[in-house]
Amino acid sequence: MSNTTAVGLTVQGMRVVYEQFVAVADTTFTVQPGESFGIVGESGSGKSTVLRGICGLAPVVAGTVQLSNTASATLPAPGTKPFRRLVQMVFQDPYGSLHPRHTVDRILAEPLAIHGFGDEHARIERALDEVGLGTGFRFRYPHQLSGGQRQRIAVARALILEPQILLLDEPTSALDASVQAEVLNLLEDLRQRRGLTFIMVSHDLAVVTHLCERLMVMQRGKTVEMLTSTDLAAHRVQDPYTRKLMEASAGFRRSAL
Repeated sequence: MSNTTAVGLTVQGMRVVYEQFVAVADTTFTVQPGESFGIVGESGSGKSTVLRGICGLAPVVAGTVQLSNTASATLPAPGTKPFRRLVQMVFQDPYGSLHPRHTVDRILAEPLAIHGFGDEHARIERALDEVGLGTGFRFRYPHQLSGGQRQRIAVARALILEPQILLLDEPTSALDASVQAEVLNLLEDLRQRRGLTFIMVSHDLAVVTHLCERLMVMQRGKTVEMLTSTDLAAHRVQDPYTRKLMEASAGFRRSAL
C-alpha cells in the first residue's frame, strides 16, 4: 500500500565529534519524500555515523536534521518520540541487533508497547507476513534463525511502527550473496508498496546502485561527491576517490540507462 504522505529529510551542516575526533565534518544533503538515497565510502569514512547522528545515537555538536513532506504538514523534531517512530533504523548485524533471549514475538511487541500501539497480535502477524516469514517464526529465538531470517525480523521490527523513513546501515553486508539479493529485493518491494524513503549506507557500490537513485560519496568524514546511480554506471564521476571506490568494488556491474 503506497503512502501518499511520504516524508523526506534534510541534513544541514551535521558535525559529529567523539572527544577530539571529528567523525563527520559539516555534511549537508537532502532526501526527497519517497526517494532512495545512498551513502558510500570506505570503512571509517563517517557514513554510518551520519545515520546514527540522524536518529540520535551519535554526538552531533552542530547542524540540523529536518523532516519534510509534500503536504507541508507539521512534522516532529529530531530527538522526540514521534520522530523516532517515523524514522527507524535497520542495523548491519542481524544477530547483534536482536536480543538473544527474547522470542521474535517479544522483539516485535516491545516497540509497539513503547509507542502505545494497540492490536499487537494482528500487527505482529502482518509484519511477519510483510517480510516473507509466517507466524511459525513468531515464538522462535534469534539463534534458531538463519542470518537472512534474522535480518528480515530486524526489518519487521522497524516496519511495525509504520515509519516513513528507513535508515539502512549496511543491511546485507553480513549475509551470503544469494541471501543479500533476497533481502535487497524485499526492501525495494516494501519501499514501493509503502511509499517509504530510504537512506542506505554501504561500502558496496553494486548494492547501493541496485537500490538507490542518488548517492553521496564520503571520505574522512567529508562529502566528496554527489551522483546519480546512472552517472556512476556511465563512469561520469569527477573525484579520483570515487573512481578508486569503483575500481575496488568487486563485482560492480550496472548497465547505463
